[in-house]
Amino acid sequence: MDLDLLTNILFAMIRTGTPLLLVALGELVCEKSGVLNLGQEGMMLFGAVIGFMAAFATGSLWLGVLLACLAGMLLSLLFALVALGLNANQVASGLALTIFGVGLSSFIGADWVGKPLAGFEPLALPLLGQIPLLGRALFAQDLLVYLSFALFGLVAWTLAKSRLGLIVQAVGENPDAASAMGLPVLRVRTLAVLFGGAMAGLAGSYLSLAYTPMWAENMTAGRGWIALALVVFASWRVARVLLGAWLFGLASIVHLVAQGIGLAIPGNLLAMLPYVATILVLVLLSRDGVRTRLYAPVSLGQPWQPGH
Repeated sequence: MDLDLLTNILFAMIRTGTPLLLVALGELVCEKSGVLNLGQEGMMLFGAVIGFMAAFATGSLWLGVLLACLAGMLLSLLFALVALGLNANQVASGLALTIFGVGLSSFIGADWVGKPLAGFEPLALPLLGQIPLLGRALFAQDLLVYLSFALFGLVAWTLAKSRLGLIVQAVGENPDAASAMGLPVLRVRTLAVLFGGAMAGLAGSYLSLAYTPMWAENMTAGRGWIALALVVFASWRVARVLLGAWLFGLASIVHLVAQGIGLAIPGNLLAMLPYVATILVLVLLSRDGVRTRLYAPVSLGQPWQPGH
């Protein structure tokens, strides 16, 4: 395998893993606060279609990104009202949100399928983009990939070093104790859910404005579900989320690599690898349930109301 091919593989791996990284970071913060939101797939699709429509109509890609984030937040607010405000089951509420988001995006995007759009183009950073092997992969990406790097650093620093991060984790570990200390548990959880929605919308906009600048029904192709598994695979640790997203991104392009080097393996079979990997990860994690629960937020998915 020559250096150019390896460089192209790393470049494509990071591009393919970027939407997984974005949505998984949002879900990580959400789960750190004790809320399990399974609506990532629906929020990503809704963000993707709203972002594409806005960018196509106005000619502004960044306006499309902004509205995509707001679209994801809107659906996440609906989830927060049901799951936190009405104390409904979080699993059922998240599944309903995914079904709603998938259907709504297909309905409002029916007239926009296949329309061309000039999306975000790669932007090589001076000097850094010329570094052998890693230069193109890390420093010759589009602006949304660079934004994902910044958001990864921000989330990692916030959870590890800031007072806000400690508050989020305290609410997720023991909401009763956090409430007794005067922390607004429901407000913190709602803001965490909204952040998760914004990140899902941003991930959707990356798909429709950068990765493949167009709108197509179900273009997320299960990435929301993979991101949910990725958070568990990473044991709720930010650095592992980054590595896991890039590994799943690599699994997503193996069929293209195989075709490029001439391997006689059916492409459709290799295209199944990301989903097979997700199943295998969940199976392996389920074998050691004690270890998984050790790292999971204690109150994850459990309803909570003041005074109860």
